[in-house]
Amino acid sequence: MAIQFLLSDGLPRRFAARSDIKVYFQDLVPERYLEEMPYDKITQVRRQTTQVKISDNLYIGSEHPIVVQSMTNTATDNIDASVAQVKALYLAGSAAVRLTVKDEAGAKAIPQIDQALKSEGFNIPLVGDFHYNGHLLLDKFPACAQALAKYRINPGNVGYGEKHDYNFDTIVKIAKANDKPIRIGVNWGSLDQDLLTEFMDLNSKGKLSRKFKELTTNSFVFEEINQELNYKEVMYLCMIESALRSAELAMQAGLSEDRIIVSTKMSELQDLINVYRLIARACKFPLHLGLTEAGTPIKGMIASSAALGILLQEGIGDTIRMSLTPGVGDPLNPLNDRTLEVRACQELLQALELVYYKPSVTSCPGCGRTSSTYFQLLAQEINEYILLSMNDWKLKYPGVEKLKIAVMGCIVNGPGESKHADIGISLPGDNEEPVAPVYINGELTQTLRGENISKEFKNILSEFIENKFSRYVRH
Repeated sequence: MAIQFLLSDGLPRRFAARSDIKVYFQDLVPERYLEEMPYDKITQVRRQTTQVKISDNLYIGSEHPIVVQSMTNTATDNIDASVAQVKALYLAGSAAVRLTVKDEAGAKAIPQIDQALKSEGFNIPLVGDFHYNGHLLLDKFPACAQALAKYRINPGNVGYGEKHDYNFDTIVKIAKANDKPIRIGVNWGSLDQDLLTEFMDLNSKGKLSRKFKELTTNSFVFEEINQELNYKEVMYLCMIESALRSAELAMQAGLSEDRIIVSTKMSELQDLINVYRLIARACKFPLHLGLTEAGTPIKGMIASSAALGILLQEGIGDTIRMSLTPGVGDPLNPLNDRTLEVRACQELLQALELVYYKPSVTSCPGCGRTSSTYFQLLAQEINEYILLSMNDWKLKYPGVEKLKIAVMGCIVNGPGESKHADIGISLPGDNEEPVAPVYINGELTQTLRGENISKEFKNILSEFIENKFSRYVRH
């Protein structure tokens, strides 16, 4: 399994012209995946989609920033609890918040929740999550239908047999009457069983392989390929068919193309990547990304970041959610906080340099060279200082969210990382001179000493931000 580097300029490997490197992985991946990949093509061009208006201030689609969404876990008819959690998720950065609408009590509560939020100055787009009986609830409670900004429909449980299309059509026509967009949310755990049976039958006759090859190669295939796909490949095609067939039904019912978002969620990382790569080629609808039932906080954040990070890097995805299972117990434990899923999405998007939310702080993990915890405490203080200051900074200093700060713990990487940041400080490690050089725009500007390094550095940081961004102040 050799990796061969072919250099077009003939120079030794280490001196090759950076964008002329062609990498071929021999015997490592199937031949169809071999391609030239310039080193500096870091982020793929965003997949082009229709643009869907959710509210006056929120659009989802390729011409707009990727949107973070979340969902409450309160009983929807507990209005006080639901209002409190919607506000918390929104303030954490969720642009829209989804609530379960499972029964009449929940449907009655939606307009009350919406009104309570607006009375406090929060005009937050609320998304209704419907399963089984959405057609009944939306028809019976028009105030709920109007208060919601978007409806999420699961085509796998909207009805069965002849009732499926009628129930789905009912919801779509209510959405059209109220000028609301919908998300067609296909989930592998509740996939339309009639459709899956149909596809299994087609597969047994070798009727799906040509379509699968067309999607995987992104090209037309004219010859018949009479061979069976494996179960997962059939599942991928079935999920895509469920989403796109539902979208077609919605448009036949009068909903325009720019009122439809789709998702095809799975719980296994590789499956999610595969199915979204395929559906991204099959339509122009905006895609909602998410690993369904991602799991408990640490596992869920890692798995979601791995899957979503790959897709986002390839330009796939217009809105995201991490479906984390929060812990229970101590409410002060951040792993028990429902807003963790919002912050995790923001950190992912900022790490990929797709959306910026706040200045980023680079800090080292510590090692045997730094028995002191001072640099850890300073990094923590700087992060807390940023969080406390961001609301004010956003108003005064547009662009501050792209600022890069370094707080390093010793001489090994400290000066280098500090020079690469917009502003950085390198604290002394064990047996090093007790000084802390400060770098601004790559240049050493001053050296701090004594017991007030933290306070002095925060003052320097504030002054730097004011000087750097004050010319952008809105008047």
